[in-house]
Amino acid sequence: MSTALRAALSVAMLVGFYVLGLAQLALVGWLLYEIWTHSQSAGAAKLSWLLLAAVGAVVAGLWQALKSKPSEPHGLLITPEQAPVLWATVREMSVEAGTRAPDEIRLVPEVNAAVSEDTRLLGLLAGRRRLYLGLPLLQTFTVDQMRSVLAHELGHYSGSHTRLAAVAYRGRLAMFETLSRVGKWNVFGWVFKGYGRLYLLASNAVGRRQELEADEVSVRVAGLDAAVGSMREIPVVDAAWDFYFGRYIAYGLELGYAPDDVFGGFGQLYASRSEELAHLRDQEPDTETSRWDTHPAIGERIAAMRALPPARHAPDRRPASVLLPNIAGAGIALQREVFDFGDRTVLPWDQFTAASVTATQQRRADRIFRSTARLLGVPEAGLAEIFQLVAAGRLGDLAAEFFPDATREEAAIAFAEPMDTLITLAAVRSGVVGWQHSWTAPARLIGRDGRPADLEEIARLAVAPETVDTARQHLAAIGVHVEAARAVETRATASGSDVIGALANLRVDDQESDLILLDRGFVVLPAPKGTDEGEKRLKELLSNNDPAVLAQHYRFLPYEEVTGARITKNVPIQAEIDLHGGVTVHLKGRWTGEALGKSQDTLEAVLKSLGERAE
Repeated sequence: MSTALRAALSVAMLVGFYVLGLAQLALVGWLLYEIWTHSQSAGAAKLSWLLLAAVGAVVAGLWQALKSKPSEPHGLLITPEQAPVLWATVREMSVEAGTRAPDEIRLVPEVNAAVSEDTRLLGLLAGRRRLYLGLPLLQTFTVDQMRSVLAHELGHYSGSHTRLAAVAYRGRLAMFETLSRVGKWNVFGWVFKGYGRLYLLASNAVGRRQELEADEVSVRVAGLDAAVGSMREIPVVDAAWDFYFGRYIAYGLELGYAPDDVFGGFGQLYASRSEELAHLRDQEPDTETSRWDTHPAIGERIAAMRALPPARHAPDRRPASVLLPNIAGAGIALQREVFDFGDRTVLPWDQFTAASVTATQQRRADRIFRSTARLLGVPEAGLAEIFQLVAAGRLGDLAAEFFPDATREEAAIAFAEPMDTLITLAAVRSGVVGWQHSWTAPARLIGRDGRPADLEEIARLAVAPETVDTARQHLAAIGVHVEAARAVETRATASGSDVIGALANLRVDDQESDLILLDRGFVVLPAPKGTDEGEKRLKELLSNNDPAVLAQHYRFLPYEEVTGARITKNVPIQAEIDLHGGVTVHLKGRWTGEALGKSQDTLEAVLKSLGERAE
């Protein structure tokens, strides 16, 4: 089947989706007529209400989709005056690809490239064309590889792949809106779900065929070596980008800081990690394609490229950044366009790393300081109070909470590692040491002389009653003030927490509640008495809210406050959770309660873990 025919079938199926909705509406109308013609009892009224509620969810989804419009163009607009070489290259390659050049080029913060077209009359009339280029590609690719990417995207134009994009957008949105509004017991929804799966199979098959056709243009216009090279390099750049955000940026953003040059930092990391990136390039690309995939596997695409007639081109291994003058300035402009740092403190990279690592250490220290304050019965505590515990031979009482499988004596010895964190924090706060940024390794601790600093030996001295005074003397000798390390967050928060589960309509202390499971504690929210649409309510709640913010506004039970937990009934679950201060929280599940995924199993596992920890 040709790609054009497949695309026509896909559009026909989209039309069928709306027709199916109208048919179901007509069916409900007929059923209501029949019901009220033969009966006007209370049972007839109830049945009519159920039919209207069921089809109403479907109609609401279709109506929302019909009213929606494609999102506004995103990214940073690049004019011909700003990037004459890039524009000239795109226009030249458009001629070679046999298509009209795009009207706009926009930079985007993604390891990707894409095209779009604002068509009219179901794609019969051409419209404004946009080419989206990921700045990370321009930072890391060669000119050859970038030409291959450009040729591939222009191939989507020459193959008329973008003509029906707006229609497909509305169709997919209609399915999403409709299916998200129907419950799992809605019979009308079952029909739509089955139809949606069938459509996705057909639509994704069209997408995979279109990608292979665009690859053919890439090989013909840019050459086989460039096309294969870009295919193999994209996963490498993608992995580097994910690593960069996960290891260098995300934790700082969570702590209230932001780097002043996101894209410039990525360029430096990519240049500094050449050995690790070379290892990634040596790995063979995936060759398995699922029928649910929108793109063929990279290995499959490369094999198809190699089977095409050879097309030779003069190599151009210059960095692709030559296509965009002042790429550093473009990165800063794109950052302003696409990133909203809110009230975060924006810092140069060296300061960003130092502030972020210090804040991370403070968060870890605060966890220990809160336990110390509870043990001592004081409002707040710091490293000085922990030294007092050590001197009094009571460190094991504190350390046992963090090393529950050890004896108190063993826990006190093992506490040398957390003690190192606390002493390092005191040294940083005293200005004796600091954190040095690196693109090739984790940040390292250095002294005022710029040489690596190591406080582990002092930490080992600080966990034993007979040597804690010696540790204090060593710290004083190098200018570290023990009192500088104190609690900042005296109460546990959910900042930085991840959601691990959610259950609707439990009773918590005899109140109707929804329960959000975080990796740091429970969030208890008031819930309606009715148990309908509990799963939908939870999904909307979590998609629109930061769990840390929910924990601020509703009841938060941090795991560190738990002294014991018992499951008293398994189905539906009932449990008791003991907290510091003698408070016991009673939790009772309901037969009709709903949950996200396997949250019930997750809750049981968390309760068992809390119970074992307290033993």
